[in-house]
Amino acid sequence: MSKEPPIAPSAAQVSVIVIGFNDAEHIADAVLSALRQGTPVAEVIAVDDASTDRTPEVLAELAARHARIRVIRRTTNSGGCGSPRNDGLRAATAPYVMFLDSDDVLEPGAAEALFTAADRHGAQVVAGRSVRRELPQGRDVPWQSALFVREAVYASPAGLPRMVRDTLCVNKLYDRAFLSEHSIAFPEGAFRYEDFVFTARVLAAGPRIALIPDTVYIWHVRRAAQRASISLARDDIGNWRGRLAAHRLAVETFEEAGQKLLAHAAQVKFLDHDLRMYVRELGTRSPGHRAEWWRLTRAHLAPFDVSVLRAARAPARWIARVVLASAEPRDLGRLAELANRPARLLPPYARVAGRPVWDVDLPEVELDGIDTKPLHRLPVLVEAEPRLAGRARPSLLRVTVRVHELYGRLAAAHPLTADVELRHRGDGRLGMTRDAALNPGPSRTPGGASGAGPATWTAEALVNLGALASAGSAEMDVWDIRVRVRFADDLSLYAAARAVGPGLRRLAVPDRRHGLVLAQPHATTGGSLALRVAAGPRAAAGVAARRLRRLRRAWNR
Repeated sequence: MSKEPPIAPSAAQVSVIVIGFNDAEHIADAVLSALRQGTPVAEVIAVDDASTDRTPEVLAELAARHARIRVIRRTTNSGGCGSPRNDGLRAATAPYVMFLDSDDVLEPGAAEALFTAADRHGAQVVAGRSVRRELPQGRDVPWQSALFVREAVYASPAGLPRMVRDTLCVNKLYDRAFLSEHSIAFPEGAFRYEDFVFTARVLAAGPRIALIPDTVYIWHVRRAAQRASISLARDDIGNWRGRLAAHRLAVETFEEAGQKLLAHAAQVKFLDHDLRMYVRELGTRSPGHRAEWWRLTRAHLAPFDVSVLRAARAPARWIARVVLASAEPRDLGRLAELANRPARLLPPYARVAGRPVWDVDLPEVELDGIDTKPLHRLPVLVEAEPRLAGRARPSLLRVTVRVHELYGRLAAAHPLTADVELRHRGDGRLGMTRDAALNPGPSRTPGGASGAGPATWTAEALVNLGALASAGSAEMDVWDIRVRVRFADDLSLYAAARAVGPGLRRLAVPDRRHGLVLAQPHATTGGSLALRVAAGPRAAAGVAARRLRRLRRAWNR
């Protein structure tokens, strides 16, 4: 078979470097997504990190058909992503380079959009929007979307320190001469989170940067994969050690380059993003893992300047203060709820000398801002308890919503109603909204403040399970449940409701429209209420088949 004709050198400006290890199933899609970028791509350099599966054969077959593919075969596995990317960088010949992982793809037109912006603005680095695509559901979650609202140009990263939050290397186009001039490369060998360090080295060199709103990279997240990616393998304490090491090196890189604003922004980002992400899962780990995580984290946070904690969002700085103030792990469930997005602060709501604090035995951990933050930014606890409405209406689910007082702030704003909203997890569509009046519960003295007030406000909403189900589908629809609490003076707050009560179980109920509806109110990983729904005999057969497969897998283990 003859190869495709080469593209004119004057038009081809980009080398795309694809790295892979034992990923024969996906690497062809990645390489072809780079080739389909068309004219701007001069070459696709595929670096095989000593794979032992069919990856070498897949790449050889592609190279035989396409003149723009060059294959580099490493003889020993590097144990990371940095070394193969450096191999590709050394082999690249085009003026600009891009990076692509073997299990992801470039969005059509990505190279053209990035190169056009680089040429128009004289930028050494151009970054575009990346999307995390959850598979197999296909749900897209934008990455650092606030950076890519519109096209913008910065003479240096110091003009927008928030750039340090976009630690990906794969959603960017780089001027290869700029990388060479500043000797910028990835850490070699089995170094985790190598893109943190590479990105820091790039930003520390002070390039002219353009940001574009175009989606350029599709980051596939396969949580059910047999071999979890580095970013998903968080149950290994070595993953956290690697993340801390990469973060420390990134901050040191900024400091050594005299980029104090970027070093400060990187530490704030660590609190707002990394710390909260791992705290959400800490309670599910073994006691040994939790103790070592706590020790490592306290040591990592100890050098942080007080200005860094003040600059972080309230939930993150409160979490950091608890870790620093306690020698041993404590209040993990409460910390996990606070680390959620949006955050939820569970009781106790203690005050010491009039100040809101984490607990009476940690008075040094002040919950600063509780008394002054806008209402919609408070970490209010909203709970939702589902249960069937009764025999007369078997396909209706009654959701009882409880809104908890927080240091007297809610009573002062006068809660009126709760809007219970169901939003489809896959496509984001609004399924239904149920508005219900909030009724005050028993009185108490909130948070140590003077004067009695209600401890909670309660509302009830009815959800029609049959109306949420997709007819004829063997798959279950997943609906996330959110609550908007409305107050006097047109104030409101929006919360993910915490799942509580005995009604979190599988249900099979008769329905006039579908005959049968299967439903499962359940708590998400973050503890919020969600609802799986399917209808009809085909759905029932699908659920039974999936249960049988799970039982067989468990038996075979």
